[in-house]
Amino acid sequence: HLRSNLPEISKFTFFYADKTLADRALAAGGGFLVGGDNYGQGSSREHAALAPHQIGVKAVLAKSFARIHKANLINVGIVPIECDTDLIDRDDELAIDITDLSGKLTVKNVSKGSDIPAKVVLSGRDVDMIRAGGLLAYTKNR
Repeated sequence: HLRSNLPEISKFTFFYADKTLADRALAAGGGFLVGGDNYGQGSSREHAALAPHQIGVKAVLAKSFARIHKANLINVGIVPIECDTDLIDRDDELAIDITDLSGKLTVKNVSKGSDIPAKVVLSGRDVDMIRAGGLLAYTKNR
């Protein structure tokens, strides 16, 4: 019954894993989600990417991504970043320079004073879509 109500759907982003996630993300003005292997597997619906976007998620860090979900993240302008997420704990402060989205990145774990090697695997069109703010904005600007 909430299918077209993104502000309401977004309140339930990862609700069963962390009931405070949506409120904390909104209060912080967004942030990052951290996942594991094959992040987004089984989430081929756009809502799985639209809800995090609604609460201000700018990037998802995961060991790997499910293909369709990765495409949905890119379509809403969320950067999919691959790295060893075992090195990140909840509430760690992270800093990521996404000026160059052509391959290797460094995720700075400010809380732990460490650097985590990371990568983005994106086509030129994917980069353009993310920079535009997602597929709709990309298409509108063309």
